[in-house]
Amino acid sequence: MAGNANRGSREPRTVLEHLLWQQDRTYEEIAAEFDRIAQQLNEDATLSTRHLRRLASGERSNTTPVTRRVLQSMFGKPLNELLRPWEASASHAAATTPSGLVVAAGQPDIDKELITLAARRAKHFALTANQGDLTNEAMEQIHDDVRRLATDYPQRPLSELLGDLLQVQETLYTLLEKRQRPEQSRQIYFLTGVTSGLLAKASHDLADPHAAMTQARAAYLCAENADHNGLRAWIRGLQSLISYWAGRPRESVKYAQSGTEFALRSQSTAAVWLPVSAARAWAALGNSGETHAAIRQAEEAWDAVRSDEVDELGGLCTFGRSRQIYYAADALSWLPSEARAAQEYGEQAVDAYADEDSPEWAFGDAAGSRADLAIARIGLGDLEGAEDAVSPILDLDQENRINGIVHSALRVHKALSRSTLAAPGSELQERIEMFTRTPLKALPR
Repeated sequence: MAGNANRGSREPRTVLEHLLWQQDRTYEEIAAEFDRIAQQLNEDATLSTRHLRRLASGERSNTTPVTRRVLQSMFGKPLNELLRPWEASASHAAATTPSGLVVAAGQPDIDKELITLAARRAKHFALTANQGDLTNEAMEQIHDDVRRLATDYPQRPLSELLGDLLQVQETLYTLLEKRQRPEQSRQIYFLTGVTSGLLAKASHDLADPHAAMTQARAAYLCAENADHNGLRAWIRGLQSLISYWAGRPRESVKYAQSGTEFALRSQSTAAVWLPVSAARAWAALGNSGETHAAIRQAEEAWDAVRSDEVDELGGLCTFGRSRQIYYAADALSWLPSEARAAQEYGEQAVDAYADEDSPEWAFGDAAGSRADLAIARIGLGDLEGAEDAVSPILDLDQENRINGIVHSALRVHKALSRSTLAAPGSELQERIEMFTRTPLKALPR
């Protein structure tokens, strides 16, 4: 356990030291994990064991922004919280049980943290107890972790999930390095592919298409090793999405088309996602005929959809009717001659995402739907209606300003610039400019 030799009977000095003491690893191993996570985040940062000890002891409080970002990804807390004195965080904690678990009295936040730490310790035990020969319970635990992340991803800020995503991926990579039974190996490759796909989306949301494609290629390799058509199709959908928002529509079409055969074999909802993804890219290229053909293909694909193992994870891993409507609105909003149809689809999409309790609700797609409706209304000469549509986007918390939402807002700004409805430097344009100055990637993490 980190710091065990020097711990004695004293209390931890900081929240960070408390968290480190919960892990069955040395400071050297934790510092090495920091370096691995920094590489995965494409951050140029290293952390020495000495620096880690000084931070945990409270001797150091200043460090570089990049180190702060990686530490937050590791522990799910900003550095100022990690370096708070532990006594201030747990002043009402009760006695320590024989197992070493501190039981807090009447403090919900501390209770939740301690329960989370205990669950992580139990999971670590389950994954390592049989020295690589995973039990059914251990496989179920990993599958449940991945399913939770897939379900939560569209509905929660990335800052709340990134640390867990990286931890699950690291666990899966470690398991793949060990000898596993063939049936377990296939399942681990499948779950690693899904997790890497989620990290590809995370990299895209942080406006890093290079890192996103790197994660997606690793995910596709896992799909190949698992020989899983549904996973192959889903990864191609992610690659199409990344290319589209990176301004590479022809590449987006290519990825969408290359995944279609896999989607049809698996009968997954990717059979709908891929053609309607191609529709967006064709529209960005100004090809109205291909856009309409792809939208029709997506609608017709529902007849053959039965869902598969990827779909069953839910959340970001499945494609529902609401997203289909949003993608169609997004496609048609590129075509000035389709403003009326884009408005109809946009209104349907906004309505589809009105219920935040719906399993299909996603804050990114809800915002994108509103941006598309605003663009359509600008094309129809309705400035007031456009402002009504886009205003809720501009009120989003900074932690929700992911790459796709920022680009959607910028498309509204561009539509205003091309229109005669608003004078240059209008109030709505200024609001959009203020919104896009602080995307998620620019915030402290």
